[in-house]
Amino acid sequence: MDFLQKLNKEIHASKASMIFMMMVFAIMLVGFVNVKHVTIVADGTTREITTTTSRVDRILNDAGIHLDEKDEFTLSTKGVKDGTVIHINRATLVTIEHGDRARVYRTAKKTVGEVLESVGLSTKEYVALPGFDTEVVPHMNIRVLTKAEHEKELREARAAEEEVGGIFDGIRYSHMLTMEASAYLPTDGGGDCITATGMHAGHGIVAVDPDIIPLGTRLYIPGYGHAIAADTGGMIEGHMIDLCMESYEDAIEFGRRDIEVYVLQ
Repeated sequence: MDFLQKLNKEIHASKASMIFMMMVFAIMLVGFVNVKHVTIVADGTTREITTTTSRVDRILNDAGIHLDEKDEFTLSTKGVKDGTVIHINRATLVTIEHGDRARVYRTAKKTVGEVLESVGLSTKEYVALPGFDTEVVPHMNIRVLTKAEHEKELREARAAEEEVGGIFDGIRYSHMLTMEASAYLPTDGGGDCITATGMHAGHGIVAVDPDIIPLGTRLYIPGYGHAIAADTGGMIEGHMIDLCMESYEDAIEFGRRDIEVYVLQ
């Protein structure tokens, strides 16, 4: 009888020891589990979840987010870590015109350049309209040109803009420019009414980009009259022109508009 009692005590002690060891193991296991707080940005909403997995597909599945064909995701970190942000990029349709063909693609790329690279069109060999850094929007139309084709289009555009000289309203001109025009007052830019060429500002004095219209060039502007390019401006760049007005009311009434500028011979 003493033997059985002793054996029973040893069994109970062994079970207690086993349970204790299992509890210690469980505590250690929990300590090694890497709990991560992850943010998911998708479909205009942001949600935060807690997870122990590093697999993005499982995280999205747990969050109830489904990826359609061509949808993509990006991570804010290398691999899933505590604090990682997962951005879901939904695919959209874009049309790429290349040569005499136009093809529709479904893509989740964020910029025009990324779209072209994804379909095998190198950004080093081609020019895109709109540009490579342009953000993709649904149903965007992208034109792809060789560099030679792009240069040809630019030359044709400049030729169309700078028409062959002739006579307009009895005035002989060398060429015509279509420009974006604004208005200013003689006192603008410091109040001394002196232009970049030393002339006094007033009606008939216009500010230009000297790379487009050299200072001293005589001009004729329908609705404004004869003028001379005698001033410059910090905001006047490229095909822009600023017409000097005599009154604030005239300047406000003129506003900003596209005009024809005839460069006189």
